[in-house]
Amino acid sequence: MLYGGAYLVIAISFAMAGGIVGRLKGSGFWVWFLISGVVPIFGLLAAVCYRSELSEERRSCPGCGRIVYLHETLCVRCGTELYYPESDEEILPAELPVRG
Repeated sequence: MLYGGAYLVIAISFAMAGGIVGRLKGSGFWVWFLISGVVPIFGLLAAVCYRSELSEERRSCPGCGRIVYLHETLCVRCGTELYYPESDEEILPAELPVRG
């Protein structure tokens, strides 16, 4: 019984840490809270190693002008297929917000 309580405290601690790290990287708090709580050490490591969406490069859709992530292949607003930009001038800085 004593070991179960200790595990619960450890799992909740890792879950909180994973949720906070996930949220700081631009992902969902509750997703990383659950992952880090179920698999404490590996869940937190996964949250730390997860890519940060806040630092992703962006570009403008040639069809509608919506700012999208560089890795997206289809604009969800107008349906234009997006190819990797041929020049660096088309890549926008990561600080710009993505418009929905």
